[in-house]
Amino acid sequence: MTQDGFHTQEIDTSRPHPARIYDYLLGGKDNYDVDREAGDALAVAAPEVRIGVRANRAFLRRAVRYVVGSGVRQILDIGTGLPTSPNVHEIAQETAPDVRVAYVDNDPIVSAHGNALLSRSGTTSIVLGDLRDPRAVVEHPDVRQVIDFDRPVALLLVAVLHFLTDAEKPEQIVATLRDALPAGSFLVLSHATGDFADRSGAQAVYNNATATLNLRSRAEVERFFDGFELLEPGLAQVPFWRPDTPPPPRSGEIGFYGGVARKAAR
Repeated sequence: MTQDGFHTQEIDTSRPHPARIYDYLLGGKDNYDVDREAGDALAVAAPEVRIGVRANRAFLRRAVRYVVGSGVRQILDIGTGLPTSPNVHEIAQETAPDVRVAYVDNDPIVSAHGNALLSRSGTTSIVLGDLRDPRAVVEHPDVRQVIDFDRPVALLLVAVLHFLTDAEKPEQIVATLRDALPAGSFLVLSHATGDFADRSGAQAVYNNATATLNLRSRAEVERFFDGFELLEPGLAQVPFWRPDTPPPPRSGEIGFYGGVARKAAR
């Protein structure tokens, strides 16, 4: 049996998946027992995790509004995760209804849910693709149908790079994506860190998941912005990147860095 271009047996429900764990922590329902068990274990290992994922989601909303307000009308969201309202295109189109969004994720469940929920107006697409093959992502016909790489693009890599090991060369992956973007494009990025608390217990939860959790320091995360100009306030814990509300409780413990950067003309 197939659904949206993949075999339903490709969906692995025997191990927790990062997108479904994240959905559970946000209060979503598109997850399985294994994902909920992993999410509960995370909450024991990192008690602020639910506050953290909500703060990361709020950072995403603020960053999307910023880049759209700066004039960008195309967004490439890689590692989008399960749809969570408001979705990126809904946030963006509140500011500019003509914004086009291409979503990319490697989880077939994300693809299935996305196709069921996204509009068919031609302003959005969802692609089953893998960040570890960035050339295939930017060259995918369904991405190209929505994104014109001759015009500025906002590239979203939100809470996804920490699921790549150093051996998978995440810096090189980001560089490949950067080089596909024209001047005036933006990078919106967030990444998990252990800089503010010992998170070895959280990492252990992901050892049985479909992807491991690879925490990185501030200096390591900043290297992903090579070739971009970081905007104020630079790389910050997500609650403190241009906040529009008071910070949530335990903000000082939240283990997510976030930043927005612009690709300047050479």
